[in-house]
Amino acid sequence: MRGLTDSGDGGAGDSPAHDGDRGGTTARSTRLRAGVAASGTALAGLAAIVVFCVGCSTGGTGTRDEGPAGTQPVAQVTTPPAATPSGTAKPARRVDAVALLRGDAKVSERVKDGLKPCAGDAYPVDTSYGSMTDGPVTDVVINVMACSDSVGVGTYVYRQRDDGSYQNVFTAETPAVYGTIDRGDLVVTTQVYGSKDPLAYPSGSEVVTYRWASDRFNEHDRVHNDFNRAVGSTEGTFSEPVPEPTKS
Repeated sequence: MRGLTDSGDGGAGDSPAHDGDRGGTTARSTRLRAGVAASGTALAGLAAIVVFCVGCSTGGTGTRDEGPAGTQPVAQVTTPPAATPSGTAKPARRVDAVALLRGDAKVSERVKDGLKPCAGDAYPVDTSYGSMTDGPVTDVVINVMACSDSVGVGTYVYRQRDDGSYQNVFTAETPAVYGTIDRGDLVVTTQVYGSKDPLAYPSGSEVVTYRWASDRFNEHDRVHNDFNRAVGSTEGTFSEPVPEPTKS
């Protein structure tokens, strides 16, 4: 019985020791698994960082790609060269329009008598310069108007001769006439009035385009305009038509 009792006691005494061994083994296993788990988490984080860096270095949209210098073409902004004169523009030599008209035998005495300053020293004369006759310098278009109502009374074109003087190559002395230069052509507009038309409301207009050829201006195109009048009558005698250009 004692042996059984000793055995029993011995067995009972051995149990705590064995339980302690199992408890230690369990604790170590738990710590090992925790360490492995922590290492796995760290490795997973490191792998994610590596993948992110690899993604950025292969053409990501958020971070600028790096690479060897000079491997990609660089856009360059080229400054256009400064514009240079074409050599076709002709010098515009300014003239004394009043003196030119007064010394021209083709200008009527009626127009010359009206060449007086309207206010101060301002004459009723408009002057334009442009190339129409292929001359050495620009041609001159002079329009003379009446001081009282600013209506045109004469249009003249002058072309420079080889000696530097000017030649009258066009004359139009009709009421309400005005000449302009349009892309190398001479355009003469004459307002058309009926007998009852007020000055501000003509009945229409004649627009004639002249082109230089064979050393003279030749009619190239003619347009007649009839203006609509809401009030008043347009019946009556019309003004004189635009004359043919004078021969030089």
